[in-house]
Amino acid sequence: MAPSIAIIGSGFGGLAAAIALKKRGFDDLVIFEKADEVGGVWRENTYPGAACDVPSPFYSFSFAPNPRWPHRFSRQPAILDYIRGIARDYDVRRHIRFGTEVTGAAFDDASGRWTVRLGTGDTVVVDVLVSAVGQLSRPAFPSIEGRDSFAGPNFHSAQWDHDVDLAGKRVAVIGTGASAIQFVPEIQPEVGSLTVFQRSAPYIIPRPDREFSALHHRVFEKLPVTELVERGTWYGVTEGLSVAWVYAKPLAAAIKAISKFHMRRQTRAKPGLFDKIWPDYAIGCKRILFSDNYLPALAEPNVEVCTDRIAAITPAGVRTADGREHEVDVIIWGTGFATTEFLAPMRITGTGGHPLEREWRTGAHAYYGLTVPRFPNLVLMYGPNTNTGGGSIIYFLEAQAEYLADYVGHLAATGSALTVRPEVERAYDTRIQAELTGSVWSRCSSWYRQADGRITTNWPLLGIQYKNQARFDAADYEAVSV
Repeated sequence: MAPSIAIIGSGFGGLAAAIALKKRGFDDLVIFEKADEVGGVWRENTYPGAACDVPSPFYSFSFAPNPRWPHRFSRQPAILDYIRGIARDYDVRRHIRFGTEVTGAAFDDASGRWTVRLGTGDTVVVDVLVSAVGQLSRPAFPSIEGRDSFAGPNFHSAQWDHDVDLAGKRVAVIGTGASAIQFVPEIQPEVGSLTVFQRSAPYIIPRPDREFSALHHRVFEKLPVTELVERGTWYGVTEGLSVAWVYAKPLAAAIKAISKFHMRRQTRAKPGLFDKIWPDYAIGCKRILFSDNYLPALAEPNVEVCTDRIAAITPAGVRTADGREHEVDVIIWGTGFATTEFLAPMRITGTGGHPLEREWRTGAHAYYGLTVPRFPNLVLMYGPNTNTGGGSIIYFLEAQAEYLADYVGHLAATGSALTVRPEVERAYDTRIQAELTGSVWSRCSSWYRQADGRITTNWPLLGIQYKNQARFDAADYEAVSV
């Protein structure tokens, strides 16, 4: 009998899982989506300038190339359109229950099945539970005194309030990560003044973007090999970043030199700016960012970069550690996501009612980021230690979806619930953490790390090594007696 499967989330991860399962003939699927449309982070992030920092020919499914990308680095609307098209073309939409949030799930030892609790108060019982909520779905806010005391409008970049008119306003941007470097150049010409509060400067390198013309589209359509070459080229470039961080210090030094030249050249118009925005940590420790317009925006007369520590948020604005009060009309939080909490706030319990938060009390861990001891028939997409410091997460998601399909295929053949052997997962985690301990990502504070320094997000090697290693082997698992 074919297993019944529930998938949480309909972003790239959820769609990859559903399509891989359907290709294997597993059609007893339900996908729970709390929103009213597919898309995940590409549905939620609608801030001005929202775009991907991985070229679209590589940031897309290998089985579904898109010859009509409008840009090499596509903007949010084009990526969302692509995701919608995937859901339609691969017959996934009929499996989705929109407007349905999952609040928790419990494994039942007697039946060997999962009971999934929904925000409506209903429950659904399935054989296999797949979490595809990702690592970048929950906006994070720093712990700053008085954060809720500001009298004016304030919002996170991932929850952009398009009803707030920024024209002529005094605006504070807190944070200088991947989102901020995209929206700051978009709002800078519009606002009266812009104060960018920078805690840690990013390394920035040129963004080799281009608009794909009608001729490009025709060539990609008539000669699909050309799009394959474009994909392969960008796979090589992004994998090269991973090579630099993991294996080749001279290559990392060369990338740093390129970044320094680029950043110095783009800040010449404002004396002293380069000294403020040049990073003080090892290159690669945080994700490299691609931009040609962020630094020129910072160099404009109506922009100030403030590197003083924020002491408090006040009703009037932002007070820094030097005692200065920065009065503003609007605060925009560009402070990223709660990346190390994974399935939170859902409450998940495994065998014997064992809570997932207890299993992960010292940090999230999973076998190839996919399966956790004592949690049978639970598979995670984009789970612990499967983020990439240089490449495309979709490349990883495709490998994970194939693993999931093999896993479910074995379940269908044996009829038994499976849990990863604790000693197998423990040995794997020990190996991965050993690799990470000496890695560049251990050399600074970033969203890759927990407060205690454990790195729970990143894969420490190359993407191709993950794809080759993360293959389902029944010997790694044991049946759960029911």
